[in-house]
Amino acid sequence: MRTVEHVVTHLILHALVREPGAPSRLVLREAPCALDAATLRLAERLCAQYESRSAKGFGRFEEDEERFPLARWLREHLVDETLDFTALSCQLAERVQAIADEEELEEGGHLVLARIREGEGDSLWVALLGSSDGVAIGGDLAPLDCTHVDFSALHAAGRVDLAGWRRGDERYLGFLRGRGKGGAWFKRVLGCSDVMVALQETKKLVATLDRFVDTERLAPATRDTVLERAHDYLDTLGEAGAPVVFEELAREVFPEQPERLDALLRAEETKIAPGFVPNRRAIRPLVRFSASAENWKLEFERSGLHSGAVHYDRATDTLVLSGVPDYLKRMLEEDAKG
Repeated sequence: MRTVEHVVTHLILHALVREPGAPSRLVLREAPCALDAATLRLAERLCAQYESRSAKGFGRFEEDEERFPLARWLREHLVDETLDFTALSCQLAERVQAIADEEELEEGGHLVLARIREGEGDSLWVALLGSSDGVAIGGDLAPLDCTHVDFSALHAAGRVDLAGWRRGDERYLGFLRGRGKGGAWFKRVLGCSDVMVALQETKKLVATLDRFVDTERLAPATRDTVLERAHDYLDTLGEAGAPVVFEELAREVFPEQPERLDALLRAEETKIAPGFVPNRRAIRPLVRFSASAENWKLEFERSGLHSGAVHYDRATDTLVLSGVPDYLKRMLEEDAKG
């Protein structure tokens, strides 16, 4: 997997405080954080935690900028330059508070807003991080109570590909889906309209699985088994309307070394968006070949090439089918007589 260098240009923290029996309140920071080692480490950990999560949604901004104002605020910040980064973050924090109250969320946290250059790209990151109590060791080697950021308690997070937004790409927003209410409320914060073309993503996934079994140089029988596992698992997901989760797919399909397949599925150059429901028709090439010409149409299982039921002769450019069923023999013989 290709490593992407992250360069933080802006980062600010606010707090959403929720206490039992009381309205939530915001504690707003008045200026961006200094870009010191701790700040940079926070940003790196946030990016890593977000990327490690497989249940993400993708989309673009909703067109109604009155109900979903983030796109308008970004335009004022980046294009018109009438809204500075701190003001943008405060407006977004107030929106987080309003929607969190509407959804009656029980947990608060620290709201992180950051602009981060990733390779040649430029992204806006928004996240709500939890915290937990811990123990630190002081200079006198005595234990001290402390509260630290808990990256495993990443309540919500989203990423706006600013370059993609400016280009008018189909999808430039990503967010964590989570469980239960999960990321649905944060999707409202971002103003994200889901764009998920399941057919296209399934075709990319099938091509990636084909590439994986080729690069692993698997024996023909093992190759067929891996692709059959993938087909059966994805077909089950498609029938149930359940989304693809890369980590789970890798464990099901290649249990011997699932991390190898998981890494390829997540690789940036693969460009597969997780979280889509597989298109059941588009996964057929995993176990079946189909083709047609002017005078014929043919479909057969991949395993037939290795069992001898189907034989392709490259030298003569012919396919030979063995084990022709009796009914087809009779049809062919009768047609030949006529």
